[in-house]
Formats: sequence, C-alpha cells, structure tokens
Amino acid sequence: MATINTKKDLTVKQQEELLEILQTRFEKNMQRHKGMKWISVASRIKNKPSALWSLLNMEKTGGEPDVTGWDKKSGEYIFSDCSTESPKGRRSLCYDHKALYARKEFKPKSSALRMAEELGIKILSEEEYRNLQRLTPMDHKSSSWVLTPDEIRKLGGAIFCDRRYDSVFTYHNGADSYYAARGFRGSLRV
Repeated sequence: MATINTKKDLTVKQQEELLEILQTRFEKNMQRHKGMKWISVASRIKNKPSALWSLLNMEKTGGEPDVTGWDKKSGEYIFSDCSTESPKGRRSLCYDHKALYARKEFKPKSSALRMAEELGIKILSEEEYRNLQRLTPMDHKSSSWVLTPDEIRKLGGAIFCDRRYDSVFTYHNGADSYYAARGFRGSLRV
C-alpha cells in the first residue's frame, strides 16, 4: 500500500510537478472532459491548497486522477481516478472500519472508506462508477469497492464493481472481505 503524504503543505516543486502531470493527462484524454479548458481547471486547483494535497495523494496511490465532469451550479470540476485498474496503492482493504474491527484475524491494514477519508476524497457510488466506465473502460482485471447502500451494509454486506465481457457488473461480498485485486476509486470536487 502506498504511503500517504501527511504533510498538507506542498512545496512549490511538488505543486509544479503535479500540475504538469495533471495537465499532460488532461490534454491526452480530452474525451473525458469535452469542451473544458486546462487553464480554467488549473486556476481552480491553484486556489485550493487542500485539493492539491488530495490530488497528489490520489496520484501517489496510483489513481491517475483526471477531470471527468463539471458541476454547473457550483462551478466545481470533478476529478476521478482514471487508472486502467483499481489503484494499486489502495487495494487489499475491507469496505469500512466497522468491518475491519469485526475481523478476528488476518485484518487488512485499513478500509476503503477510512482511506478515502484520509485522502480527502469520496468513494464512487455505483452510478458514478458506471458513468466513469462510459468515459474510460477500466477494471478489466481488478475490481473496486463502491459506496454501499445502508440497507445492504446493515446486513453485513458491501458492493463492488468491475468490467468483464465489455460490460460493467455489480457484485456483493461481506464488508470484511478483502482481496489483492480489489481496491476503490474516488472523486474530488475542486
């Protein structure tokens, strides 16, 4: 599992390097954000230091964040994890900390919901996951936890998604389960 940068203030060099990575990815994948301009996105990011920190950690944990939407009401750009497979630095996690504490042995290091909180991002809902898959097909060999409805979670379960046979599937598992090929994807509004 990747180490999260806990120092919230990024150096000028870190900021420049991150912005360069994000700009290159943005320009290379215009199908994810048709009609949007990098200069507008960069302006929003630079004015929100906490966003820079979260984006850096999304990047460091293998998420390859990119702009996948824009909220007309708030003016916020939506960054989502666009890595081909579930981010490597966010795998082998059970769903939430309740499930982690319930495990008697062989506990993973953390949970998907806790790590998302630590990164300052939100775990994708099933609908957000499916929308992301329409922009960029992903998770052909891995799977990703998605936000689980309370009714399912109260019964001990959690849901995850992946892409197989050119289709997106939703499955269930015990919330305390974890696998080397299952992580989670998140989003950040800037």
